[in-house]
Amino acid sequence: MKKPAEHIGFVERMKRLHAAGIDTSPAPDRRTTIDDDIPTLSERTERLMGIMNREHLKAGEMIYFIMYDIESNKVRTQVAKYLLKKGCTRVQKSIFIATTERKVYDEIQGDLKEVQECYENNDSILLIPISTDEIRAMKLIGKNIDFDLAIKARNTLFF
Repeated sequence: MKKPAEHIGFVERMKRLHAAGIDTSPAPDRRTTIDDDIPTLSERTERLMGIMNREHLKAGEMIYFIMYDIESNKVRTQVAKYLLKKGCTRVQKSIFIATTERKVYDEIQGDLKEVQECYENNDSILLIPISTDEIRAMKLIGKNIDFDLAIKARNTLFF
């Protein structure tokens, strides 16, 4: 009878990958990123607009960006999968936005810090909390989407 697979957490899995030397091994001759899993720009924009249009956050909830610059394709892929599993929304290849409870923010921050410290690297990971006012003031450059109209923040002047 086959023994059931042991469930290990993100940090433990990353430590095992590091111990096996995976974070420093050259990438195989195939794609190691999950770029194919990135939703379309319109889907990402729609999700972002949903976050922006929320009137109020629930008690204990916060909005934040997670941005990273990670050298290893394998580590970067695992971090991206972890963030998606935690409910973060991918905005760009290395930028996520999340609306979660503070305890989830703290858990993500702790896990990413522990993983980052387990191997020698020049990586950087930023977690940036933002207010609803700041996200409503956000502008998108490069695509014809009017955030002001979408969040109903446009003023009308009568003369």
